[in-house]
Amino acid sequence: MANVIAAIEALADIIIANKEKLTELDAAIGDADHGINMARGFEAVRVKLAATTTEDIGAVLKMVGMTLISTVGGASGPLYGTAFMRAAAIAQGQTVINNDTAAEMLRAAIGGIKDRGKAVRGEKTMLDALEPAYEAFTQGMAEGEALPECLELATAAAAAGIEYTKTIIATKGRASYLGERSIGHQDAGATSCYLMLSALTALAKQHRQEA
Repeated sequence: MANVIAAIEALADIIIANKEKLTELDAAIGDADHGINMARGFEAVRVKLAATTTEDIGAVLKMVGMTLISTVGGASGPLYGTAFMRAAAIAQGQTVINNDTAAEMLRAAIGGIKDRGKAVRGEKTMLDALEPAYEAFTQGMAEGEALPECLELATAAAAAGIEYTKTIIATKGRASYLGERSIGHQDAGATSCYLMLSALTALAKQHRQEA
C-alpha cells in the first residue's frame, strides 16, 4: 500500500506545486482555472488518503477518481476522474503493479478520457500527451525495459506532445473559440498529464535506488 499511497502523494505534490503555472497556461486559451481546480482536487484527495487503510490499488484509485469528479470544477474533474476510475477497474484487487498492468491502466484511462470528452488526438487536449506516452511506454516494454525506463520514455513522449499542442488549433472546449489564435499556446491539460508522469517516473527511480 505504501507505494500506491506514495504515488498519489507524488501526483498531489507536483500538481499543487505547479498550480500557478497550470492556471497561467489555461488563462491564455481557456478558463484560467485548470491549476486552481486540479490543486483543490488533489488537496481533497490528500485528506482521503490520510484515512485510507486498504491495500487494494484499485480501491485507492477509485477513491481518487471519485474525489476528483466531486471537487474539481470545469472539464478536468470529469475527465481525470474518469481516467482514474477506468484505471482502478484494471487494478482492482491488486497490491503490486507490473509493466503489463501499468500499460493496461494507462490504456483504460485514455479510453475513459475519450469516452467522456468525445475527443481524439490532434485536437489540442491532454490526449496529445497521453497517447504518445502510452505508445512510448509499450514500446519500452517490447524492448524489455523495466518500469522506471518505460515511464521515462512515456514522460519524454508526453513532453513532445506538449510541444505539438503549441503547433495546432484547439477544437475542443473554451480554447476552440480562439481558432487560429490558439496556435503558439500549449495545452494546460497536456501539461498536467506530463507533470504527473514525470512525478511517477521520479518515484519509480527513487524506489529502485532504495531497493
